[in-house]
Amino acid sequence: MGLIHIDLFTTLDGVAQAPGGPNEDTEGGFSFGGWQAPLIDEVVGGQIDAGMEGMDALLLGRKTYDIFAGYWPHAGGDIAELFNRLPKYVASRTNPTLEWAGSTLLGPDVAAAVRELRDRHENTHVIGSLNFVQTLLAERLFDRLTLWVYPILLGNGKKVFDGGVVPTNLRLIEPVIASPNGAVLQRYTLADGTPGVGDMSAIDQEG
Repeated sequence: MGLIHIDLFTTLDGVAQAPGGPNEDTEGGFSFGGWQAPLIDEVVGGQIDAGMEGMDALLLGRKTYDIFAGYWPHAGGDIAELFNRLPKYVASRTNPTLEWAGSTLLGPDVAAAVRELRDRHENTHVIGSLNFVQTLLAERLFDRLTLWVYPILLGNGKKVFDGGVVPTNLRLIEPVIASPNGAVLQRYTLADGTPGVGDMSAIDQEG
C-alpha cells in the first residue's frame, strides 16, 4: 500500500499561507507572501530535492492546483519536469476545468478517492493545499507529515492546523535537521491511537 505525504512550510506560529511569492495567496489581506524566500539556503534546497525522490503523484486542493497550473507548465528545471510529468489529482467542491496535462478531478467522496490513491501510487504528495489538508487531518487520511518550520512569527494568515485536527499520535521518523538560516525539518509518521494523559504532580513528588 502506498503512502500519502503532507509537505508544508510553516512559520514558528503555524502560518503556512503563501510561502513562495507575494501574489501566491493574498486572501484575507495577507501581505507577507514570499516569507520563505529570504530563508532558503543550501540545506533547505537539498532536503526539498531529496524529499521528492520516489514521488509518483501529486494530490492538491483547488487553490494550490490553480497556482501550480499557472506556473509549473511554463517553468524549467528538475522540479518543473517532475511536476509536469506526474499524474495530478485535484480535490474541489466544484467542477473546474483542469488544463494542466495529467490532471484528474477526484470524485465527490474524497475520503474514498484518497484511499484509492494509496493502491495506485507508492508516494502521493500533498503540497500546500491548506484547506484540503484540514480534511486529511480530520479523517487521518495521511501517512507522513513533513514540516519545514521557519524562525519567524507573522501573527496572521492561514494556519497548518486550523480546524481540521483531531487528537492524533505522530512519531518522529528521523533526526531533526536544522539549516544555517534556522529552518528546522521535522518528518513524522502517523501512529496508532490517540494522545495519552498523565499527572505531572506525581513526577514532581518523585523528584
